[in-house]
Amino acid sequence: MPTGVALRDARAQLFDAAERVLLRDGPNALTSRAVTTEAGCAKGVLHRHFADFDAFLAELVLDRIARIDHQAAALRESAGTGTVAGNLAGALTDLFGSVAVAVVGLIIARDDLRARLRQDRPVGVPLLAEAAAMIASYLTAERELGRVAADADVDTLALTLIGAAHLLFAGREGTPPEAGAVRKVVTTIVPPGTSGPTIT
Repeated sequence: MPTGVALRDARAQLFDAAERVLLRDGPNALTSRAVTTEAGCAKGVLHRHFADFDAFLAELVLDRIARIDHQAAALRESAGTGTVAGNLAGALTDLFGSVAVAVVGLIIARDDLRARLRQDRPVGVPLLAEAAAMIASYLTAERELGRVAADADVDTLALTLIGAAHLLFAGREGTPPEAGAVRKVVTTIVPPGTSGPTIT
């Protein structure tokens, strides 16, 4: 492997390479050599930017969590537009149709990575916890607008939606569930508000 290859944005390219390995070969195949080979760079490049491989993996997870923060802002802004079910189904598909399911599998599979992430996130599964907070925030906004039942427990609904969607998307090997299946999960779990039809 050439050692003189300059990476324009080494961190981003290494993260993208890790995702490709993870999606293609699973968490057990994710090694520093596999990542640098996939990125087309020398192994030393990874260790120049990260203290060790677990530090790299932790930064990968945190980077993907930051993406959820951006998605959360967009989802909350969509409150009052379209339908609740459509907005939630779209958000869940964007979340789990990406690399999120594989990243959760990685967190579960690697004890050292999980322990490192627990230092800042002692409760819940990283990434899933942030996803649940995103859904709860959106449901709160829709409840205030009357498009979700006034007595809805948004935190429990969010956890239920995340758990159900995760099961729906997990183990599908690149073939996402049909849009109707995701929407059915949403409409079954989330009670409509005073404006009734807007949930569907």
